[in-house]
Amino acid sequence: MNAMPEPSAGTLTEVSEEKSATTAPEHKDVRTGRSPGQVAWARLKRDKVAIVCSVIILFFLLVAIFAPLLVSLEAVDPITGAKADVGTVHTELVDFNGLPTVGASAAHWLGVEPRLGRDLFARWAYGARPSLVIGFVAAFASTLIGVTLGLVAGYLGGVADKIISWIIDFFLSLPILLLVLAIIPIMQKRLAAGGDLSAEETSTVRFWVLIVILVIFGWMGLARLVRGEVKSLREREFVQAARAIGVPTRSILFREILPNLVGPIIVSASIAVPAYITYEATLSYLGAGLVEPTASWGRTIADAQNLFATYPLWLWPSVIGLSLLVLALSLLGDSIRDAFDPTSRR
Repeated sequence: MNAMPEPSAGTLTEVSEEKSATTAPEHKDVRTGRSPGQVAWARLKRDKVAIVCSVIILFFLLVAIFAPLLVSLEAVDPITGAKADVGTVHTELVDFNGLPTVGASAAHWLGVEPRLGRDLFARWAYGARPSLVIGFVAAFASTLIGVTLGLVAGYLGGVADKIISWIIDFFLSLPILLLVLAIIPIMQKRLAAGGDLSAEETSTVRFWVLIVILVIFGWMGLARLVRGEVKSLREREFVQAARAIGVPTRSILFREILPNLVGPIIVSASIAVPAYITYEATLSYLGAGLVEPTASWGRTIADAQNLFATYPLWLWPSVIGLSLLVLALSLLGDSIRDAFDPTSRR
């Protein structure tokens, strides 16, 4: 038998070059597709405004969470012989005109409150709590309601869509601020059941009533947005294919349509939080929100507005804290919106 001819060196070279051309080098990265959420996260990590705003928000969250620890770091007051807290009155620290006799010190980092002598740093640190709790809880609840009703109206259409759309238009036509100012004292009296509430009970009732009212009047914008997006998505090929093979409606809504709405939902929720914080501060300023002795930035601003020239430490920490928090949340919401927007170059 004839022996097979051995391949020449030139043939081996051609074969090896052919293999190297058809196989990807091991040291090179092979790019894979990324979801819209991964793309948005990558853009957010490069956004300096979003990073700075996140640090500011984290700072206020830590202040609110660790307020007791921060207040405990203050020194013992040499006059009263006690450490500062959020509610104890020290009239010995004010003169007969009600003005503080002591300024900022190791025992009172921001001084004391005129007339009552309460520690202003404690009032400021604890005052961040109701604003953040009301803002985030109301935003979460209103987002849940808005997404649910928007999904139902957009997907089912027909009578359900007409009813929900009418409810949205009705609520949007109401003067929210005037209604809130009227509803809060009415609800307070109904919950009191004809009896008298203490100051702490009144503040607790108003806290929860305020959250409920903000949720009731805060879901319409997101519901309308979700409704419009769902009406567009339900005609897409992947939804029609799911219907054709008999996928249940609940699975279509939560597995096919809802993942495509994550971006708008997150953007709406991030913008709602500063709006609700501003509402709480405004209502407390107008006297319809939280009341004494609960610490609140809005309540402090309302009490300190007449003495801002005489004793600026009473007013400006709450003004600066509220302004920074709302500004950081608003700019972070804008950054999140830009990150999910494929046409943005930010």
